[in-house]
Amino acid sequence: MTDPAMGSLRVNGATLHYEVRGQGPLLLLIPGGTGGAASFDDIADGLAATYTVAAYDPRGMSRSTLDDPDAEQHVAEHAEDALRILDLLSPGEAARVFGASSGAITALHLLTAHPERIARVVAHEPPVVHVLPDAAEHHALIAHVQDTFRTQGLMPAMSAFAAGLTRGSDTSGPKTQLKLPPQTAARAEQTMADLPYFVSRIVPRFMSYAPDIPRLEKLTERLVIAGGQDSSGELPHRSAAFLAELLGTQLQRFPGGHIGLTTHPAEFGELLRKTFAASV
Repeated sequence: MTDPAMGSLRVNGATLHYEVRGQGPLLLLIPGGTGGAASFDDIADGLAATYTVAAYDPRGMSRSTLDDPDAEQHVAEHAEDALRILDLLSPGEAARVFGASSGAITALHLLTAHPERIARVVAHEPPVVHVLPDAAEHHALIAHVQDTFRTQGLMPAMSAFAAGLTRGSDTSGPKTQLKLPPQTAARAEQTMADLPYFVSRIVPRFMSYAPDIPRLEKLTERLVIAGGQDSSGELPHRSAAFLAELLGTQLQRFPGGHIGLTTHPAEFGELLRKTFAASV
């Protein structure tokens, strides 16, 4: 793995940590969940053969610190953070953007708010439950997770959250044993440290986000909605598939499930490279 160049960027209310590899047109990677820039380590080197690959820790996560640790979080502000990185590393030139999970929601908002800065977005399983016919049920889940976190603590809240995300998944086939890279286990301590912030600040704001469907309909030539081959029926996959249907586009299947970039990095990274190349 190539050591990236690292930097920090002051934005409104936070200082962002970012990392850069490679040369070529800019490809910005936006992590989801409790992932930071390090969650892309397994795919970044391969992509850096073609692109200048930038990744960052979202505000409040890992090495990106908040001026006010109790500040409320907003999708629009996270999208402005991504824009600031684009302006820093690719001023005046449209960039390619990949977002995973909650990072895919950031990418969707970035596209709708600043389409002139975007060459193409690949949004992998954005949990935009607002678009689903049973959205009220999932908003109730979010409220239940928040209440559980306040009254019972982190781990019961995470158990409720995980159960809600995977309910309805296809369990008829054989169980796939996930083999995570050693570096993923090494990141576990930071992941655990970021979980309270993720559950209390990111989940309620991001999973109540309503994408601008009329706006996105006009931008579909620059948007790929992606879902995991192994996550059919899970809530983020359902949300992505329904969003693609609303927009009249095909859901692009990527290797693995919701965290396919971690479990299947080589195949995931290669398909991502091909998907962006197809836009040129």
